[in-house]
Amino acid sequence: MGHKIGYARVSTTDQDPQLQLDALARENCLKVFTDTATGTKTDRPQWNLCLADLRPGDTLVIWKIDRLGRNLRDLVDIVTTLDERGVGVQSLTNGIVDTTTAQGKLVFGMFALMAEYEAALIRERTQAGLTAARTRGRTGGRKPKMTPELINKAQRMYDAKQFTMLEIADTCDVTPMTIYRHIRTSNPNPESP
Repeated sequence: MGHKIGYARVSTTDQDPQLQLDALARENCLKVFTDTATGTKTDRPQWNLCLADLRPGDTLVIWKIDRLGRNLRDLVDIVTTLDERGVGVQSLTNGIVDTTTAQGKLVFGMFALMAEYEAALIRERTQAGLTAARTRGRTGGRKPKMTPELINKAQRMYDAKQFTMLEIADTCDVTPMTIYRHIRTSNPNPESP
């Protein structure tokens, strides 16, 4: 049986951050991780600790979906990655996101389709822009944070079972979510008795 783990992100512009914390408290969360957004830093140390703490069967409880992702694509990536780890996501204010129910999964599937459509449009525009830039003799694009060498290093650290996901992420100078996206977290050949 999994636990409910709460995550709150309060900002200086929140009228009453206590509303968010009270709502999570009423859900009987085993733990609540809280980040304070300063408006300038995108750093979310408590979110990284929360991610590292979640186990299969757990439910991540948030007050509103905007507490999780910076945009729709980000939200979908986070919820999908958690779902692959066996972690449900439940939003208290907008009940539209609740991957612990069949109806919630269906609604989230529609979110994912919209994000995919949006990403396809952005890709198309980016591709057109890169093509135009190349014809003018320029190349573009952002270097990926996780190089093959870093992915191998992260996988070896994970397989050694001596490091937390947070320690692996810190070593690679990325977030735990980035590590989860790039390594295998389940043993492909479990030793069965």
